[in-house]
Amino acid sequence: MKKFSFIIALLTSATMMAQFPCEGGSSFGFPCEGYFMQSKLYLSQMSAGDGNDSWGWTDPTNGKEYALVGLDNGTAFIDISDPVNAIYLGKLATHTSPSIWRDIKVYNNYAFIVSEAGGHGMQVFDLTRLRNVANPPETFTEDAHYNAFGSAHNIVINEETGFAYAVGTGTFNGGPHFINIANPLNPTPAGGYSDSGYTHDAQVIIYDGPDADYQGQEIYVGSNENQVVIVNVTNKNNPQLISTINYGSVDYTHQSWLTEDRSFLLIGDELDENAFGFNTRTIVANVADLDNPFYFFQYFGNIASIDHNGYVKGDRYYLANYSGGMRVIDISNIANQQMTEIGYFDTFPANDNVNFNGTWNVYPYFASGNIVISGEGGFTLVKSENFGLEDQDIQAFTMSPNPANDFVVLRSASTPINSIVVHNLLGQEVLSLNGFDQQEFNLDISHLNSGVYMITINNLQTLKLVAE
Repeated sequence: MKKFSFIIALLTSATMMAQFPCEGGSSFGFPCEGYFMQSKLYLSQMSAGDGNDSWGWTDPTNGKEYALVGLDNGTAFIDISDPVNAIYLGKLATHTSPSIWRDIKVYNNYAFIVSEAGGHGMQVFDLTRLRNVANPPETFTEDAHYNAFGSAHNIVINEETGFAYAVGTGTFNGGPHFINIANPLNPTPAGGYSDSGYTHDAQVIIYDGPDADYQGQEIYVGSNENQVVIVNVTNKNNPQLISTINYGSVDYTHQSWLTEDRSFLLIGDELDENAFGFNTRTIVANVADLDNPFYFFQYFGNIASIDHNGYVKGDRYYLANYSGGMRVIDISNIANQQMTEIGYFDTFPANDNVNFNGTWNVYPYFASGNIVISGEGGFTLVKSENFGLEDQDIQAFTMSPNPANDFVVLRSASTPINSIVVHNLLGQEVLSLNGFDQQEFNLDISHLNSGVYMITINNLQTLKLVAE
């Protein structure tokens, strides 16, 4: 049995709250290892009864980060540019009725939102409106609406092509409904694919993996309840099934994600833990040959919780594990059938049982290292204690001396340095500089207290600094 937090009542009364280090396996009462909480908003603080999916948006003009959080009655927008003082900016209400299923993706500074609420269609919201919210929280209105379907379970966007794929609708047998969103305020139908039936979730990419036959083509990987389907959707008028992936002890093929080298696919089966009694399971398929993918191995976690959504970033797999919270798994040696859990943050301290409580989704793609966790616990923002350490092998930018006490010299191997942001290990911004364009920059750190800091350059790379 996990420890309950004795301060939950305090948390629910706050509009926002600062992070706490992960010490003794706990961060402000939440079980943790390697990840600490920066801020949190409970459902009641967003006037909602349930939470679900999440995504993120980074403003290209200034690098400010925003969390987009699905609620039963709408979509919440949260300013996390100061991660220890997250600001709930307001909510876009559901287009029709409340639903526990809502999904959000982003393209070209717009959010696209679907729900299983009847007649909901797809909402379009201009995210640049978040730059100027005078009196949060505001009640937002949608900027456009697409009504060629009613309910949908999920939405997938290929940002390289400007196409959205609504899945689990009442069209195309529940398969992907293609939408051209090149003009976000005027989305237009572009066909669909029905031959493989209902898709629950999917990933769509311009293929850049090891299979030379499909280089540069638009490939759809759908989780279709009892199998994974791989479809060539380059020609929207004539999508073609390439192959399918099957595995043992299947119960509900829920969601899957490709490794960044496109050689492997990590598959989550949402109901197998309950059906077969084993711990959290991730199925790994070898997809180096898209025409002939095959089951490769399976990974079992150390708890019984149900797996939900999982995403790959670099050699980490970030898994929403319901009652087990967010689990972070090292997949650097996946080619040798090895996966290792290296950390977690648990938003449901009560237990790790087989149930649907806790974490629904994680969003790990912010350059700052901020990670959004969403679900019935509302919004939680966490970060790795070791953020930046894994970037030390990247040579785009270098820093010396280190440790240092007066100044450090930042150097670029190619792109000029134009912005520098310094955070302490609590996630607090202590210095921000921009408006210059230099290959080499002398950074004065004499005013910093002794300790460890993370220096983010051009919002691209983070270096660890030890100030003496």
